Amino acid sequence: MTAPLKAIDGSADLPVLMNDLAQQARAAARVLSLAPAEQKNQALEAMERLIRDRSDAIIAANAEDVAEAKAAGMTSSFLDRLTLTPGRVAAMADGVAVVRGVADPVGVVTESWQRPNGMTIERVRVPLGVIAVIFESRPNVAADAGVLCLKSGNAVILRGGSDSFRSCRAIHECLVDGLREAGLPDAAITLVPTRDRAAVGLLLSGLNGGVDVIVPRGGKSLVARVEAEARVPVFAHLEGVNHVYVDGAADLEMAKAIVLNAKMRRTGVCGAAETLLVDRASADKIKPLVDMLIGAGCEVRGDAAVREADARVKPASDEDWDTEYLDAIIAAKVVDGVAGAIAHIHEHGSHHTDAIVTEDNVVADKFLNEVDSAIVLHNASTQFADGGEFGFGAEIGIATGKFHARGPVGVEQLTSFKYRIHGTGQTRP
Repeated sequence: MTAPLKAIDGSADLPVLMNDLAQQARAAARVLSLAPAEQKNQALEAMERLIRDRSDAIIAANAEDVAEAKAAGMTSSFLDRLTLTPGRVAAMADGVAVVRGVADPVGVVTESWQRPNGMTIERVRVPLGVIAVIFESRPNVAADAGVLCLKSGNAVILRGGSDSFRSCRAIHECLVDGLREAGLPDAAITLVPTRDRAAVGLLLSGLNGGVDVIVPRGGKSLVARVEAEARVPVFAHLEGVNHVYVDGAADLEMAKAIVLNAKMRRTGVCGAAETLLVDRASADKIKPLVDMLIGAGCEVRGDAAVREADARVKPASDEDWDTEYLDAIIAAKVVDGVAGAIAHIHEHGSHHTDAIVTEDNVVADKFLNEVDSAIVLHNASTQFADGGEFGFGAEIGIATGKFHARGPVGVEQLTSFKYRIHGTGQTRP
């Protein structure tokens, strides 16, 4: 076991430190790739217990981060993403338990066939190696990413936001102690021990082959930087410009419940709805939907038809249709049926999560088939865009690209594959 590295800030030794971290993670990844499921599950069981037992300590560390963020004038939505409560810590531990119960993907033979020459070819799941996760204000990502990578046989290097530094450190201590109880290397889950922003650039460089995949979890500027600078493959997790389309055949009470939850349950999460689309054929639904949102404390910015329905609605600008507010603000627009909704989403969506509310299954099928997003829902809130809600226990993020993984990235998506060939002495003519 390697001794914990002390936190440093602004040190000229940072490149040396980061390369050392990567090499230790690389060695740990080799151990994890061969670790039996029982040993990984033993570590996960210990991590769950330690997170529950140390809930007060985690919340106390988080309170220091939140106080610092408040003093810096951070927004209410930012503070919501940063804040840990007893319920959120318990949910974090619950997620670890679910991940433990997920089938181990490593070594699973997904396909097998025999060639005419008698050779048998198998495609088998293998870990990716070392995954670097760069995230911002949500400290729970440290636990989610750590346990998902462990279960899938990958080592992970966590670089949390400077605003959540204390919270992540408290969570990371639980994860490392869980690894130790199971006899696994500390470096299987590494937390970069510095707030120095230069650490991000070093991770993006790949650290001389020490990092196999980068996962960014944060705002548009972070993701853009990672995609522009990364020298290794990236799981793209772009912004969530998510839509709820209320069709002419929608049940009004259902639509109200779904829209309210999709927007206001937690405004700062990537699954929050940012645009409400209403079928022109159900214009009578606009007023009650807007009245409900404003009554819940949500600012509504709308087109002319929506403003005509309620004078309290503010004019929507062109930028509003492309904005991820992550706040109690929603853009609202009247469209010409499901075709108009699909056209708007194709032009302004981010391929993250979009929902339709309708009792017409033909219309629903058209929406589900034609909207090109990672997650599409019928008669359900966009806030179900979450690995835990998919039964994955947790997620390392929502992948909005089409390469390798899409939607919630769980343990299976954190593996690649290799081919194993069994012969009986065959040679190629």
